[in-house]
Amino acid sequence: MNKHLHIVAFNVPWPADYGGIIDVFYRMKALSEAGVKLHLHCFTYGRPEAVELEQYCEEVCYYRRDTSLLKKFGSRPYIVSSRDSAALRHRLAADDYPILLEGLHCCSLLEYEDFRSRNIIVRAHNVESDYYRLLARSERTLWRTLFHRIEAFRLRRYEPILARASTVLAVSESDKRRFEAMGCRNVVVLTSSHPFSNVQTLVGMGTYALYHGNLAVAENYRAVEYLAETLFSDGRWRFVVAGNEPPERLRRMLANYPNVTLVASPDDDTMRRLVREAQVNILYTDQPTGLKLKLLNSLFSGRHCLVNSAMVAGTDLSQLCCVADDIPSMRESLERLMATPFDATQLEARKESLQPLIPSVTNKKIVDLL
Repeated sequence: MNKHLHIVAFNVPWPADYGGIIDVFYRMKALSEAGVKLHLHCFTYGRPEAVELEQYCEEVCYYRRDTSLLKKFGSRPYIVSSRDSAALRHRLAADDYPILLEGLHCCSLLEYEDFRSRNIIVRAHNVESDYYRLLARSERTLWRTLFHRIEAFRLRRYEPILARASTVLAVSESDKRRFEAMGCRNVVVLTSSHPFSNVQTLVGMGTYALYHGNLAVAENYRAVEYLAETLFSDGRWRFVVAGNEPPERLRRMLANYPNVTLVASPDDDTMRRLVREAQVNILYTDQPTGLKLKLLNSLFSGRHCLVNSAMVAGTDLSQLCCVADDIPSMRESLERLMATPFDATQLEARKESLQPLIPSVTNKKIVDLL
């Protein structure tokens, strides 16, 4: 194969340790293994350069994200204006290879006339205006709430620029419909990439229920608070909470429950073990946006998955989960699942259902677009 592709990433995709970055890294890895020659461009923001990326790419280029105060008060979304780089445009103009923009964050390129004739593919990780609007609702501080509301407004005005892309890769059918309503002509559903090439679920029984996620994100630590106060306050079941950077207020709150264990900032091996050995992975969100990678993680490596409707919105993954949306039904479902072994029949059904979602399969769509 003699196909080249520029990938513009909103951050350095290594280590692959949180949502969007996991999607970027394992898509890049799958494309490299398929023989595509990758030219990776990364914006640096809180992460160092990573030599590990060079094994998958012909070249890796880095650009400083401009986080100056001035960028926060412009008319364009901050996530976009802070990644508008003349150096990047100069490099991309040196050839006519297709370009994959990872997220609306990197879409300032679509503003420039010089790139109107290029084959530009945009990976839309979310409908970002919805995501930021819901972030504002989850925040507790006035400044962050106000910033997210303003950013949501700017994003809503900016998102129609996606119609200038050759193709938009949406994570779900519901997102696809939203982008088509914005005027995007060619929208393709592409499941998020992940590290699993096969289902690794253990049969049998575990002894605890697990919630995992980035606990520095308001959406996630508020979900933990809700679950601890409603489902696990009576001490009937053991509840393990695992994730990066839990805030002090969450630590103090969980310390009041003797049946709740907090595993703060676990390494990859510990997190994998916790997901695999849990009897039930509980996935709860009040943001029906995008596809939650922790859902794929739990399905590929965990046993039973108890979710609410927002977690599986716009996907066909509800058939592999137990869906409950209120505390009485969640409690009833949890009681049943904690007492039910995950058996070989369920495992085979899950393997069959998840086979089309393996990255080496899903990313053939991108190869075809090149």
